[in-house]
Amino acid sequence: MIYQPSHATPIILTIAGSDSGGGAGIQADIKTISATGGYACSAITAITAQNTLGVSAIFPIPVEHIAKQLDAVFSDLNVVAVKVGMLADSGIINVVADKIEQYRPKFLVVDPVMVATSGDMLLKAEAIATMKERLLPLADLITPNLSEGAALIQCNVPIIEAQMGFMIADLRALGAKAVLLKGGHLEGNPFSNDLLIEEKSIQVIRAKRVNTNNTHGTGCTLSSAIASYLAQGEPLLAAVEKAKVYISSAIEHADQLNIGSGHGPVHHFYALTQ
Repeated sequence: MIYQPSHATPIILTIAGSDSGGGAGIQADIKTISATGGYACSAITAITAQNTLGVSAIFPIPVEHIAKQLDAVFSDLNVVAVKVGMLADSGIINVVADKIEQYRPKFLVVDPVMVATSGDMLLKAEAIATMKERLLPLADLITPNLSEGAALIQCNVPIIEAQMGFMIADLRALGAKAVLLKGGHLEGNPFSNDLLIEEKSIQVIRAKRVNTNNTHGTGCTLSSAIASYLAQGEPLLAAVEKAKVYISSAIEHADQLNIGSGHGPVHHFYALTQ
């Protein structure tokens, strides 16, 4: 007889690009999901040549192979939540949306990755319209930073926190059930405040800003942590709050690592060193 545990570890699928430097993308997602109590599986959408200094090359995976990866995972594993990160072009976005519609996971978190921490563009401009049409309306939560949010709704990037409020109506109109607008890139604010925008409510998620250069992969990490906590049964607000605590602690301990000479990674496994 095969032993069946009374409750299985929740499975979270990350669909994203590979970061050869290990700080962002699939690598950061797997570390995050593992550190927060989930089981991570993956479908790679692109291979990047990347380190803490930037991205030097991107090779999109053929869409047929992305589809096969997703079929292999969904047909065997009980995927509770999906986190979507880097999708390099319209063809990849379409195949991911097709498979989400086919398999209907309980939760979908989309991090609309467009620009790396280093400033390198990771999403082709013509693919933004495809993402808005096909993928974002399927999402339980999207997690744009200020630049990504501005690109999605075609407005100026906020430079002060009050300007984030002007984006709320247009972000809601994208069709996702909820939006987490991340304010971490605002300058001169001692706090890193995000807005959790739902259909009829807005919550401010606060955390003290940490002064460090090692912030590579923060967006990937936050969205993966949210997906992990949702899969473990947390309601949306609690999942976002717990993920915010996790990423803030990972940033706070980032300087314990000494990785590369540019924007180093956050410390995903900081709890193991305490």
